[in-house]
Amino acid sequence: MEIIEVRNWPHWGPTVRAARLDDGAGSLSAGAEGAVQTPVGLWLPFEVVDWVDAGPRRSWSWRVAGVPATTHSVVSRGTSRCRVEMSVPLLATGYLAVVALALARIQRRVEDKTRS
Repeated sequence: MEIIEVRNWPHWGPTVRAARLDDGAGSLSAGAEGAVQTPVGLWLPFEVVDWVDAGPRRSWSWRVAGVPATTHSVVSRGTSRCRVEMSVPLLATGYLAVVALALARIQRRVEDKTRS
């Protein structure tokens, strides 16, 4: 499961009802722009402001509605293992509970997929 595929976001993101990219692509890339729909139906614009795709750590950070938001990282742990990490800006520490739920949902989806 790729966390850069916007179609997957509603499955693990507690605050994401839907997401789309302005260019119509299915996956994020450096500088990508789009919109994310909140659980109450409000669409908020986003942009990827930092993109790292080299070495064992791949990560991206974004701004949502112009506000610095989460950083998402996937760290390779060999050919068939990885670690997913997320962080929030200091002023958004209240969002850590949402991030913890998202990480648990990602883990559950991966485990379910490997059992099938």
